[in-house]
Amino acid sequence: MPTQQEVFGGGTAVVTGAGSGIGEGLARYLAGRLDMHVVLTDVDEVGVHRVTDEIVRSGGRAQCHVVDVRDADAMTDLAERVHDAHGPVRLLINNAGVEQFGYLWDVPLDRWRRVLDINISGVFHGIRAFLPRMIAAAERSHVLTMASVGSVTAVPMQAPYILSKHAVLAMTECLHQELAEIGANVAVAAVLPAMVASNIFERAGGVDSGDLAAVERHRERMREAMSHAISPAEAAEQIMEQAARGEFFIVTQPEIVLSAMAERANRLLGRTPPPPFRSRFQQHDTPSGSPVG
Repeated sequence: MPTQQEVFGGGTAVVTGAGSGIGEGLARYLAGRLDMHVVLTDVDEVGVHRVTDEIVRSGGRAQCHVVDVRDADAMTDLAERVHDAHGPVRLLINNAGVEQFGYLWDVPLDRWRRVLDINISGVFHGIRAFLPRMIAAAERSHVLTMASVGSVTAVPMQAPYILSKHAVLAMTECLHQELAEIGANVAVAAVLPAMVASNIFERAGGVDSGDLAAVERHRERMREAMSHAISPAEAAEQIMEQAARGEFFIVTQPEIVLSAMAERANRLLGRTPPPPFRSRFQQHDTPSGSPVG
């Protein structure tokens, strides 16, 4: 079994949404543990510069670009600049994503579009910008997309996010088939983290009208669930270990994620509707649902 260093060591990696959370953890891990040259992107200029500067000061190789994954032209330009400066990309991690709380009928149209544009179109733009050169290169390369445990669950008050992650998982599965069909030397994987420490719930969009109190109750429930989160560094180590092994479904906290996958499979086979929501992270609840981020 090849090691992480043998698979990824010394290559160039691109990580979107790298200014905080799991993207930050992955960028630090790739530069520090695997000696990769890491290109960090984010719309958060302060955050992405902070992380990049700290990686460089600790001896890692990193550079950052303030890029909005919703901008297809900007992503194409980034891919060209990265290729011109560093050659073929060995690892592309489509990580950028945002959350949205509220009953579906209360969600403002602009925030609905924001979630879909970042979480779904942002992944597509990354694939479209970087993948052609990765396919053309002789060197083995990898694409990881952040699908979340939300891609195999249903959670009330988070419908835009949940459906976006179901779409990302489907996109990744189709991409895997397409690359196999043409015989490309590119491995694709879907990453399904459970709870990883970040500010995604604090930054989650809310609603302007309707049941505002329900939004804040759900936000508080997510804050409580975050107390059970693993660190971005722990998540990065688990993710890259499984990526090096060639896993397609990469998970963190497998006892949670694999249980959610099994429950969904059983519900589909039994043609049963989703049960009432119960948090997996609250000891007093029954395990039939999972808050996600």
